[in-house]
Amino acid sequence: MIPDSSTSFVTQQALNGRTIRPIAAATIYGIAFRGNSLYALDATSGYLLEVDPYTNNTRILNSHCWQDFVGATGLAISGDTLWFTRNEDVYFCSLNEKLAPHLFISLYYPADGIGVLGSTIYLTCQKSGYILIYSRETRREITRFYAPGIGIENITVRGEELWICDDLEQTVYCLDRATGEVKFSVLTPFENPTGLAFYQDPETQQETLYVAYSHNEPYLRDNPNAQPNHELQYRDRTFLHPLYFHYQEGDHYALSNGYLVEMSYVEELSPLDPIDLQEIEWQIALPAETPRQKLRKIEPVGLPFEERQVDGQRIAVFKFDHLTSDQRYIFGWKATLEVWGIKYQFDPTDGEDVPELPPVYEARYLVDNDNLAMDKENIQRAARDAVGEETNLLRKMYNIRNYVYDRLAYGIKPHIDTPDVALARGVGSCGEYLGVLLALSRLNGIACRTVGRYKCPAKPLERFVPLEPDFNHVWMEFYLPGFGWLPMESNPDDINEGGPYPTRFFMGLAWYHAEMAKGVPFEKIYSKDGLPIPKEQAAIGELAINHVCFTILEELSPGNSDQLTINN
Repeated sequence: MIPDSSTSFVTQQALNGRTIRPIAAATIYGIAFRGNSLYALDATSGYLLEVDPYTNNTRILNSHCWQDFVGATGLAISGDTLWFTRNEDVYFCSLNEKLAPHLFISLYYPADGIGVLGSTIYLTCQKSGYILIYSRETRREITRFYAPGIGIENITVRGEELWICDDLEQTVYCLDRATGEVKFSVLTPFENPTGLAFYQDPETQQETLYVAYSHNEPYLRDNPNAQPNHELQYRDRTFLHPLYFHYQEGDHYALSNGYLVEMSYVEELSPLDPIDLQEIEWQIALPAETPRQKLRKIEPVGLPFEERQVDGQRIAVFKFDHLTSDQRYIFGWKATLEVWGIKYQFDPTDGEDVPELPPVYEARYLVDNDNLAMDKENIQRAARDAVGEETNLLRKMYNIRNYVYDRLAYGIKPHIDTPDVALARGVGSCGEYLGVLLALSRLNGIACRTVGRYKCPAKPLERFVPLEPDFNHVWMEFYLPGFGWLPMESNPDDINEGGPYPTRFFMGLAWYHAEMAKGVPFEKIYSKDGLPIPKEQAAIGELAINHVCFTILEELSPGNSDQLTINN
């Protein structure tokens, strides 16, 4: 059996970590394992599918009553009884008969997911915001717990734990079954999780948590009747994938599915205007070592570099005796990285009565040293309005995030404006979101800094294929005295106009974030006397074209120092 989740552990690869793709399925929601078979509900077609998880061989069990299951979402199996939810109704039927549904109860709001343990029925209901707990015998509500996320949630029961996935939060939560308290949560490697269940290997008795995902996938369709013949179309994609996780309770974080990724950052020298630079150093930051990122290997591309430590961070230094506009070079680095999803496990009580901020951080991370417009009246007013009378550090940071999300909408611009301009305009890129967040946080006494720099395209099932990101990306870290730096995304959680906003990336990062050296510039050119060369003299964007590429090599299971490939 798998160890109790209150301790750190690694889920073993039953089915050898295989991705399960049921044939003919469009949108899988509820799932359950029974013996060596997977049962899955297709909400679009109404099919109750029985799937061989080793081969994807699929058959329809409710051939004569599939209409009764159209729109069904939650699924649970207890003994020989199958339970499912559809709209406001909860049904049960016998697996030994013709799957004729019998009504159990009807709710005031749609029931999304269902879990069954003995005589207790657990229902998730996004509309009510609760997990509803019913007695199987009396058909009456026993109690209810607050739902941990904001999206449509599905649920399964394992021992003394409730496990819940949330499609908007991109998160799986482990709750105490008796109290509803969240023990820990982990990010899923894919968006839109719609169902979850534990599979127990019949030989080893080891358990693996499988999560179902459903989404619309964009693709280019070759239409011979159109001109031009390539059209952008969307199609349903649904599958199940193991969720591997490692709860590091003492360090307040949980890791989930990781990937071995090869990343290259290379500059192609191609000046737009005449240049003549003598004895310069072109510095490019190297990937950072963090709890969720490990640098396995680094090597130069094009030209050799000298590695240097700056404020404890690793920097690649390329030296040029003489650069002119007639010369052409490519130079940079290629790194092999282990990257994981991470979610820090803090609650609001951890933001009370925190220690004093170290003076060195106060002098560096509470000041306007990055054109943050902290002296502007609209920024100072926003800083006051965002937190009100709140004194808890974590609640203050959460309120600031929500305040900025309420007032900004995401949009790409060719340049970054200062926070006062971006806030007045109401539209900003990730860098402009970040500027406003930094300014409001620092004015409220929260030390914070810019971090980043790129995101690998989130295609973890595409191995050994070069993937190029469309943009660079920045986010932030804020400092929790007594612990350290915590990550927070700049804008990706701003998905609902006016909220509520997910908290998946509040103190969390997905596996596809690539973290560069922190607290130092990512890329800068210096003269021989160590002074930075002004942008007016030599702007990097006008000197060179950057080439960024990711290649996903393997999937990794966290907590294992000798990582092995997980097959799909």
